[in-house]
Amino acid sequence: MLPKHQRIRTTAQFSDTQRSGSRFGNRNVVVSANIRPVIGDDPRAGFIVSKAVGNAVTRNVVKRRLRAIVTELFDRDFGIEVADGSIDLVVRALPASASASFDELREAATHAVRGALRKYMRRAEQQ
Repeated sequence: MLPKHQRIRTTAQFSDTQRSGSRFGNRNVVVSANIRPVIGDDPRAGFIVSKAVGNAVTRNVVKRRLRAIVTELFDRDFGIEVADGSIDLVVRALPASASASFDELREAATHAVRGALRKYMRRAEQQ
């Protein structure tokens, strides 16, 4: 479970991450990644699971799975060195995520997070 200080909760935080960040997606999830210039802060994550994914029970299952996956990613190394800020992630579940197993969802989310961060770092290097 993500502690409160590691959650994106306000509309402004969600929109800032989605507008300023880089997006990378696959069949199950779309991840927007942004790096805040605040050094030393913990990474944060927010989740969007719409009614298109399924009923309330299905949405909550998908959201709990995504939270567990992102918490695991935060505990491990992202595979990308981020020295000049803190990472913000917004994970949007797509309808196919409802029928995906936990392992499939973990693989898809991990791939999308790493892809979004790589894309963001490439864009930052070009500027």
